[in-house]
Amino acid sequence: MGHPACPCIGAAAPHISPMSDRTSSRVPSGRLARFGAFGRLAGGLAGGVVAEGARRIAAGERPRMGDLVLTPANATRVADQLSHLRGAAMKLGQMISMDGGDFLPPELTAILARLRDRANHMPPRQLDQVLAAEWGKGWRARFAHFQAHPIAAASIGQVHRARLPDGREVAIKVQYPGVAESIDADVDNVATLLRVSGLLPREIDVGPLLVEAKRQLHEEADYAREGAMMTRYAALVADLPDLVVPTFVPELTTGRVLAMSFVEGVPVETLAEAPQEVRDRAMTTLIGLVLRELFDWGVMQTDPNFANYRWQPETQKLVLLDFGAARAVPAATVDGYRRLLAAGLSGDKAAVTREAVAAGFLGEAAVLRHAATVDRMLDVILAELNRPERFDFGDRAFIGTLREQGMAMAADRATWHVPPVETLFVQRKISGTALLATRLKAKVAARDMIADALADHGKAEHAGAARVVPATS
Repeated sequence: MGHPACPCIGAAAPHISPMSDRTSSRVPSGRLARFGAFGRLAGGLAGGVVAEGARRIAAGERPRMGDLVLTPANATRVADQLSHLRGAAMKLGQMISMDGGDFLPPELTAILARLRDRANHMPPRQLDQVLAAEWGKGWRARFAHFQAHPIAAASIGQVHRARLPDGREVAIKVQYPGVAESIDADVDNVATLLRVSGLLPREIDVGPLLVEAKRQLHEEADYAREGAMMTRYAALVADLPDLVVPTFVPELTTGRVLAMSFVEGVPVETLAEAPQEVRDRAMTTLIGLVLRELFDWGVMQTDPNFANYRWQPETQKLVLLDFGAARAVPAATVDGYRRLLAAGLSGDKAAVTREAVAAGFLGEAAVLRHAATVDRMLDVILAELNRPERFDFGDRAFIGTLREQGMAMAADRATWHVPPVETLFVQRKISGTALLATRLKAKVAARDMIADALADHGKAEHAGAARVVPATS
């Protein structure tokens, strides 16, 4: 399923650290207020670089700029400021902090991980202002009970539990004010910070990626769209008995407020304490979901944040949450994965390399300049993929080799390569699912599942082609 990358918290995340441990803070919604926050962050980072540089020079070292930027103090500055800003700034920060699995220094990974569950909630007065703007001043009359303290707060909004007069329990997701209006500026400001810090080489053209990031974030901020996607997913998983999707409540939903049925469940990470067969079954279900999304449905929820899953111990079912990042998967992207996975199952390294370049996973320059490194990494990956037994996600022995080889390639910035945007979104889901499987130490017949999915996809394509071939006389 690919190497795990860090899942990013979605706006509907009901599982984060307890809200009682958090404080409220007013969301900066004005353009000047948010721009000023970025300016203070940039100044703080610059001061941190100077201080760390002076310390290392005094110790007789000759530090690189990257080493000066990626310090615990600077990571904390970024986490604190983006948590205060929330919105697209925090969402992008979560994506940038993507855990990199085992590929970031552990101390930096631990600090950046704080960003994924740090959002403060709105103070009551600001919450009331938002809901009054969406529902009218008498909005409380719509409910028999509305829990004022949120059960979750994340990058784009916070979630409240409520009860309707007819007794239905609902979850109400309320978007932070100014989030939608600040998306474009926030994305540009984060990109500027990356450029100025030297973390992003000037040779890399991230323009198309920024355009797509803005588009997806605007979609995630459109709660009416998310409600429609929730309804679509409910229909798609109707034949999958181990999955549950909340019911969309359109009469309470606006562009900035999303209402759905409240579904009981516990954090999916609690499965780590379940028997091995329960963990294996849960991850088989989620890996099967990814394969269905990619090869059958042509639509994928691309945010694999752990908080977007809940576990029901009594029913042994998984609850799916947060459909703001659901998006269509282009046929070309599906075909690229099909060819790459088929090559991987065949064990043909040359074919894997060729398809990886064709799909955009690898740049031609990296393959030419680091052919031996790529070859060694593929030896490891193909050996793991083609084990006859179930894949043990808890066995991390091979990661050390991949880390060592990957770091060597990453040091050559001239060969850095940005994969196609659509591939990045799909891979984010695949990698996040693998990370959850690793957390649960699940054992899954992943190779057989992939082979079956490719075979079924091939049959479906053949049947579709047969239907459109004109009959001959």
